[in-house]
Amino acid sequence: MCLAIPGKILSITEGDSLTRAGRVSFGGVVKEVNLAFVPEAVVGAYVIVHVGVALSTVDEEEANKVFEYLRQMEELSELGPHPREVGESGDRERVKRT
Repeated sequence: MCLAIPGKILSITEGDSLTRAGRVSFGGVVKEVNLAFVPEAVVGAYVIVHVGVALSTVDEEEANKVFEYLRQMEELSELGPHPREVGESGDRERVKRT
């Protein structure tokens, strides 16, 4: 299944309109993302990303809803553990969610 998922822009590397890129955090996992399709995006904004390309911007509330839905479907495993599941040592530990 192919999904576009939300991420928060941490930094932007300016370039021409096709090479503008940013470091985007997906629940703590940071990846380089092409921002060519979202010239309005700024640091701190949330974007919807598919195969390394930001397709649109989205507000924080909607981004959090999507992350929660994906967690419920257990589709975020390839991005790494949920921040609440990482202990002080950095090892994954199970946290009971209520």
